[in-house]
Amino acid sequence: MRFQKGTLVAYGVIDGSGVRQLTGDYLKGGKPSGTTHKLKDVKLLAPVAPGKILAIARNYQSHLGKIAPPAHPEMFYKPPSSICGPDDAIVLPKGATNVHYEGELVAVIGKQLRKATKAEAAAAVFGVACGNDVSEQNWQNGPDKDFQWWRAKGADTFAPLGPWVVKGLDYSKLMLRTRLNGKVVQEAPTSDLITDVAFMIAFTSQYVTLEPGDLFYTGTPGITTKMSPGDVVEVDIEGIGVLRNPVKAE
Repeated sequence: MRFQKGTLVAYGVIDGSGVRQLTGDYLKGGKPSGTTHKLKDVKLLAPVAPGKILAIARNYQSHLGKIAPPAHPEMFYKPPSSICGPDDAIVLPKGATNVHYEGELVAVIGKQLRKATKAEAAAAVFGVACGNDVSEQNWQNGPDKDFQWWRAKGADTFAPLGPWVVKGLDYSKLMLRTRLNGKVVQEAPTSDLITDVAFMIAFTSQYVTLEPGDLFYTGTPGITTKMSPGDVVEVDIEGIGVLRNPVKAE
């Protein structure tokens, strides 16, 4: 995890209802510092400060409908500036009229990877978190669409992440649910992924060197709908926890 307490910003490990503060980034060898905090006394931040965010399009058949799956993983970038943490607001930019939630499993890379095999890619996953690939549909596919998805997918706050990174899970068969104002609006197991996590990472590493802390948003299931100011969206993944974000206008 990563947290703030007063002016302190630090990395930590959750131990029951407490937080063991680390000497630095857990992805770069941070060790227990001997300082502990109560979980209720700290503000959770996005648990990773990534160098790169990669995401995959069209990775659940329930999201594709009758469209055939792509021939190879369709990857795209979201900028690191789009990251926001638990309970941070998703801010709808001026001119945005059709912004959708997209609840997703996120894989965190734990070591440098280049031209990896699928087995090497699987071994390089440090852990997993909840994510939300927020998307402005009109800027992505609608009448005001751009040639690239730079603002449709990459606007500030369009990559909520958290609440922490969990190690040791079999993330190939976790139940993912997204709730909008308490109502379940997405529900699917990660076993429904068309391209599994290890393959998408291995494929990407053939062309792009991956570094510790890089993120993979792994795709969203089902049908998504518009969010409005005042809404609250929650991404709840079995074994990980709940990523909650309110929605507000700029």
